[in-house]
Amino acid sequence: MLDRASRPMVSLVDKYLPDPFLFVIILTLLSFIAAMIFEGHGPLAVIEMWGNGFWNLLTFSMQMLLVLVTGFMLASTPLVRGFLNRIAGLAKTPGQAIVLVTFVALIASWINWGFGLVVGALFAKALARQIRVHYPLLIASAYSGFIVWHGGLAGSIPLTIATDGHFTEGVIGIIGTSETIFAFFNLAIVAALFIVVPIVNRLMLPDEKDSVYADPKVLDDEPDTAIVINRPADHLENSRILAWLVGFSGIAFIFQYFINGGGLNLNIVNFMFLFIAIILHQTPKRLLNSLNEAVKGGSGIVIQFPFYAGIMGVMTASGLAASISSGFVSIASAQSLPFWSFISAGLVNIFVPSGGGQWAVQAPVMLPAAQELGADISRVAMAVAWGDAWTNLLQPFWALPVLAIAGLKAKDIMGYCLMLLIITGIIISIGLTWL
Repeated sequence: MLDRASRPMVSLVDKYLPDPFLFVIILTLLSFIAAMIFEGHGPLAVIEMWGNGFWNLLTFSMQMLLVLVTGFMLASTPLVRGFLNRIAGLAKTPGQAIVLVTFVALIASWINWGFGLVVGALFAKALARQIRVHYPLLIASAYSGFIVWHGGLAGSIPLTIATDGHFTEGVIGIIGTSETIFAFFNLAIVAALFIVVPIVNRLMLPDEKDSVYADPKVLDDEPDTAIVINRPADHLENSRILAWLVGFSGIAFIFQYFINGGGLNLNIVNFMFLFIAIILHQTPKRLLNSLNEAVKGGSGIVIQFPFYAGIMGVMTASGLAASISSGFVSIASAQSLPFWSFISAGLVNIFVPSGGGQWAVQAPVMLPAAQELGADISRVAMAVAWGDAWTNLLQPFWALPVLAIAGLKAKDIMGYCLMLLIITGIIISIGLTWL
């Protein structure tokens, strides 16, 4: 049933969704026009906002590039490849493969969003090596697990408002994770998505005659493990001692970090991936061979993230993001404010695809409204978080690492994500409004 229902969406996206770089250019121009028409800024002022914000995501861009590179290097080690292949062996049919990759991606994304993106894509490739399954849906299923990240352990908004000294502490104080991440309504939404998303993905699986299978060249990424000694420097490049000395030094830091109470974040995930990869590759040369393969898929991240930073600069400096939020708030009641916060956050996320950046824009609007209406502030905050996560199914920004690993384009998976956008939007809305 859903296979037939999803076909028009898949066809529509395949025909009209441009390359993600063109998509970000179009969004840039739309943000220019909207800032001039609705906020009354002149062209030069808008361009200045854009230019001032253009490099604001450099640190984050490097982090995302390292998510791709370190994750690929770790997955290309013989030990990890063997582990993924063994788990993939649990699936015996294409339908089981779709359900299994979705479930694994959901668990990994709930733990940490960067971890989920990499693990989902790499596990999907491991499945595709063993089972003939519709590859675009397999990768879409791996990406679909990302929907739960902002309601999980690494959700930036709930962790922000639970931290001493956060920028809205003077307004709302400290709100612990027991009222956000571990609140009943949030856990119920997560549980519902863990059930519904795998089922929806399975029901979208086309018949064998309509399936598209992975290019064997994409799946053939067996690392080069040969050791060749032709010169004295080769002994250093193939030295296990050097690799293990630095590798286990990194592992020692990780243990010390967690013993001292450190939590999962993007930097520590990348750190773990890198130093475990150094140890498991055993020699610097094998690690560098893997790195050379990994960086080939990073071009989209390098070129597109600065443009999104520029869009964020326009949306925030012009007041456009705040106006969008205020417009929804103006029609809300105490009970409906979480729903309208969710919808407005989903819209803003298309232009400002950053959870922390989006909260900085929307909190000054949503929090006073919640206080004035007598709404549940923790629920409103989580509504913004879920809105940010929800439209990532439509926004190709976050799919770039997954697509780079999988060897696909955004148009190949976004049709299936559009169907999921509709269904998950209903589930999240119900949870935020009535649970």
